[in-house]
Amino acid sequence: MATRFKHDAEEKTRGTPAGKTVKVGRHDAYLALANSEVERKKSGILYVPDVLGIRQDSMLLADQFAAAGYTTLIIDLYNGDALKVEEVPGLDLQAWIQTGRNGSGPHTPTEIDPIVREAASYMKTDLGVERIGAVGFSFGSKYVVRHLGSGIQVAYVAYPSFVDDEELAAIGGPLSIAAAETETIFSLEKRIRAEEILRQNGNVYQINLFSGVSHGFAVTCDLGNRRERFGKEQAFKQAVEFFDYWLI
Repeated sequence: MATRFKHDAEEKTRGTPAGKTVKVGRHDAYLALANSEVERKKSGILYVPDVLGIRQDSMLLADQFAAAGYTTLIIDLYNGDALKVEEVPGLDLQAWIQTGRNGSGPHTPTEIDPIVREAASYMKTDLGVERIGAVGFSFGSKYVVRHLGSGIQVAYVAYPSFVDDEELAAIGGPLSIAAAETETIFSLEKRIRAEEILRQNGNVYQINLFSGVSHGFAVTCDLGNRRERFGKEQAFKQAVEFFDYWLI
């Protein structure tokens, strides 16, 4: 697998998650409650993670969305079968998608779509959220796109992976995309094709391209690298500003 995830020691120690672990049905989840001073009372964010799943970096990012006023739920798509960062280089990702490991079963739309629907339902029934925004990173982006307009009203995705043209053409809400300059999955050709589809369909959309960064930058980066840190911080602002305008 050509995709590169960076994991810097400083990133591991830059904070302690402030939320709590919960169960959504039988699935693990992480819940970060909105800052009461800026709470968007009827809006929340469903965080659909990359193949690394719920980990410190993703929990800290969920906390940031909560601090911006959006109660945020990260759902485990993988039944405890999320990958570790050291496993990613050289991984046969398609084999993992089709069969999983450790008895977890496959990680295809047949298995994942119901989890996303269950998480959205939990946010509405248990958390009282009326309008759901979603953030998706890499592999998780596919499922944000698949459910945009059906359970999810507004979406932000970073370096989307394995999103089919038909899935993108079928979206039913505003979509913001953060793209990395150094990329193999959401390549230049894919980015241009995505823009063509969104423009032709008259969708509300935004595509921001960040230089000097690679796949994974919006969640994990080298905070000592100014270009990577800028990309991560601005990608977060991109998401929040998009939700502030289109979700609430």
